[in-house]
Amino acid sequence: MPQVAAAVAERPPSATARQPAGGSDFAPLLRAVKEQGLLDHRIGWYTRSIAINALALIAVGAGMFFIGASWWVLLLAPVLSVLCARTAFIGHDAGHSQITGNRSVSRFLGLVHGNLLLGMSSAWWNDKHNRHHANPNHVEKDPDVAADVLVWTSTQAKLRVGFRSWLTRNQAWLFFPLTLLQGIAMKIYGFQDLRRQPPPERVVEGAFLVAHLVGYVTLLLATMPLGHAIAFAAIHQALFGLHLGLAFAPNHKGMEMPDPDGERWGHLRRQVLTSRNIRGGLLTDWFLGGLNYQIEHHLFPSMPRPHLRLVQPVVRAHCAAVGMSYAEAGFVDSYRQVLRHMYEVGEPLRVE
Repeated sequence: MPQVAAAVAERPPSATARQPAGGSDFAPLLRAVKEQGLLDHRIGWYTRSIAINALALIAVGAGMFFIGASWWVLLLAPVLSVLCARTAFIGHDAGHSQITGNRSVSRFLGLVHGNLLLGMSSAWWNDKHNRHHANPNHVEKDPDVAADVLVWTSTQAKLRVGFRSWLTRNQAWLFFPLTLLQGIAMKIYGFQDLRRQPPPERVVEGAFLVAHLVGYVTLLLATMPLGHAIAFAAIHQALFGLHLGLAFAPNHKGMEMPDPDGERWGHLRRQVLTSRNIRGGLLTDWFLGGLNYQIEHHLFPSMPRPHLRLVQPVVRAHCAAVGMSYAEAGFVDSYRQVLRHMYEVGEPLRVE
């Protein structure tokens, strides 16, 4: 790996900087990555990860049966929220074909980890997420920066009135509380998306979503009294949504946003300048599901998660060689940058 990084870095910046910031700048990086086999699948690694996660989920379920009549069972809710986030990361990787190149297997893994275990539609997620990857931070093409509960540009903010105006004025303060509802919201979005899907897909997606809902409610009511079940579900779903928010929020918010009326950016520029990496070690990798290597993930969406750390020095060196900025931030500082951006977006509404 160091040899590849050095080889990329040795290319004179002046020579590459004159090339269009697009595919021509990306091609040598792609060749280097392919030569190192970093796009090859890691089926063994994912098999172990899926098995460990499944066993951990079963263990928590068993614990709910053993101590469900006691309020101590609520201590398992945060554990389950973390495991559900792990499950979501596996479903995310399956949707990108990171686990295997077999579409049928990837589809099945997405249905099991998304629809069945989490109650989140994999078809809805893949459609939305693929559009995001194609044009990150593009206000007209990326659904993740569309004006909704929160807004991401001053232009969007100026159009807010009434209660939505109040939300925008205070969105930086409301961001983390709102993420507590993210898990529930994604379930609702999945059911709503069934109307968009063709009939065969709708039947399969819907069946798995209903199976999750029935199974989740049955598990809670079979293992603990109703009051315990309500409290358990509230804690579990809130912390699950918070975990997902912590994983997804720092990746793009506050980064460059392409001008819809400007020139079209090439792949390298489009993915690198709109993304932010999070510094950290193995614990950060684990907690954020590898999404802390957001730049590398966006450049190579099908790259297996364990290879993202390995390819980072290659990508960083290549960006330096072509004179392109490479954004990294510490764990806490990344959220500070996101909240600062949200606060600044809402500023015009606070001074009216």
